[in-house]
Amino acid sequence: MLNLRKKILVAIDGSPQSDKAAEEAVRMASSSQSQFKSRVYAMLVLPNAPTSTYTDFVPTAPLTESKKWDDLRQRIFYVIEKCAMENDVPLEMIVEYGEPADKLIEFAKREQVDVIVIGSSGKGFIQRRIKGSVSHRVASDAHCSVYIVRG
Repeated sequence: MLNLRKKILVAIDGSPQSDKAAEEAVRMASSSQSQFKSRVYAMLVLPNAPTSTYTDFVPTAPLTESKKWDDLRQRIFYVIEKCAMENDVPLEMIVEYGEPADKLIEFAKREQVDVIVIGSSGKGFIQRRIKGSVSHRVASDAHCSVYIVRG
């Protein structure tokens, strides 16, 4: 049977490129004229929490448990929340710790996502070689379609 409902995963990090990707993901989800609503998953991947050393008496709490987290979360997810609400698109927000490309690919496979939407900063060849490109890794290793939004 034809699945008219789509699962769309969008990578969010608060950058202008991820905001463009968020808008595009919501546009894709809302463009379906059928009665079946597509769902958007907005994923923020934070770096792994620093490991404690023996000199630390009290380990630091993860960012998501700090006082400034609510304000930061609202700023990062603002564009996707606003677009999804305006277009009546179901939205689920996910925060993970780890390597962004790995977490996006794992989630997409586990949840059987139809398309991953990700922003690309358009860094040059040298920057990609030094740091690697999350969008390139996701496009190369994902089991589903990947839509790269250029910034």
